[in-house]
Amino acid sequence: MTEYRIEASVLLHGDGASLEDAVIVLDGSIVAYAGPASTAPQTPDAVRLSVPVVMPGMWDAHCHFFGIRQPNLEALVTESIMVRSMRVTRDAELALQAGFTSIREVGGLGVYLARAIAEGYVEGPNVYAAGSILSTTGGHGDIHSIPEEWMSGTNRIDDLQLCDGVDDSRKAVRRQLRKGAKVIKVCASGGVLSKYDDPQHQQFTHEELVAIVDEAATAERVVAAHCHGKAGIMAAVRAGVKTIEHGTYLDRESATAMADSGAILVATRFAGVELLSQSPERGLPDFARQKLTETYRRGREAVGAALEAGVTIAAGTDILTSDEQWGHNGRELSLLVECGLSPERAIMAATSVGPMTVGPQAMGSGTVREGQPADVIALTADPRQQIDLLGEAHNVTHVWKGGTLVKGPDQMSGTATG
Repeated sequence: MTEYRIEASVLLHGDGASLEDAVIVLDGSIVAYAGPASTAPQTPDAVRLSVPVVMPGMWDAHCHFFGIRQPNLEALVTESIMVRSMRVTRDAELALQAGFTSIREVGGLGVYLARAIAEGYVEGPNVYAAGSILSTTGGHGDIHSIPEEWMSGTNRIDDLQLCDGVDDSRKAVRRQLRKGAKVIKVCASGGVLSKYDDPQHQQFTHEELVAIVDEAATAERVVAAHCHGKAGIMAAVRAGVKTIEHGTYLDRESATAMADSGAILVATRFAGVELLSQSPERGLPDFARQKLTETYRRGREAVGAALEAGVTIAAGTDILTSDEQWGHNGRELSLLVECGLSPERAIMAATSVGPMTVGPQAMGSGTVREGQPADVIALTADPRQQIDLLGEAHNVTHVWKGGTLVKGPDQMSGTATG
């Protein structure tokens, strides 16, 4: 592989530390050096670049490779899985070109997309996928408008898995492991895009949630729990989940419980903004729009409660459609800043915190440090001063994934400048 010597006016390590007048050396798939220019090693054979800012490749810790064009889960039934699979290949490429070198995909076709990317057939980020979303019958991951046998029969929808009872819940986890899932996703509360359930109601019993977490742990997988209501949040935290997705009705008590357990909040502000801004004909059902209006409003208070309690926050968009949202994943960071995070903490939410949402299955620490995977991006300016720039792909001038340049000048032989 090509060796790169990147000379940067500013290096953001991703863990809160920064350095001016820095050099980063990528030797194969590993960061060989990341420190002051004054003590950088000699690299006569390296391709040299000069850029304003270098930071770790970003993580989107909550999104879906469903391949549907409208925010309506009925499309998982009405649209061909072959067509949906083809659409998500473009989604993955757009995310990578926007500086997202890792994706935690919490339900969808990501387990299959991850294989194609790893084999080199598709260009995209590292994908840590959950396989099917686990739901109770009638819960958030059930499509209430179609016959139940379509959801639970032999030819069921692959993106969603219904399970009821402890034994069934354990088997559902094992099915996802069989498909190669790197994380397990469970709906511990009602949701927005499902018709008859209430976002504040708990789903799954304590015993079922414990079984899911325990079964996942046997294979060193962590559990991500979709939770809006407090009851679901508390049940999921007591069961030992690693992340709370959305956390809409988080309050002081539940936020403290999360902080004490080490659970991470993935607030997913981006999806609310995008979906509420779309015209009705784009497909968001009326019942979902009504629920989303309330949950998005309340979600800002939840982030404040998390910050006050010292909860770790990760950046995740909850993108679920194949459209122009992909490639703008970085807008989540601006929305987190609006909720009270500092720009530095928002950047950490999309870098060093990202691997924490995957646990033992994650490769590396999400930082630009010696010995870490060479997932690195270069930017036009310092995002600590202009956090909005991370939401536009054209501000990401170079992307290295595993030490391979996947975005940048076409010809990289000899000496080059960015």
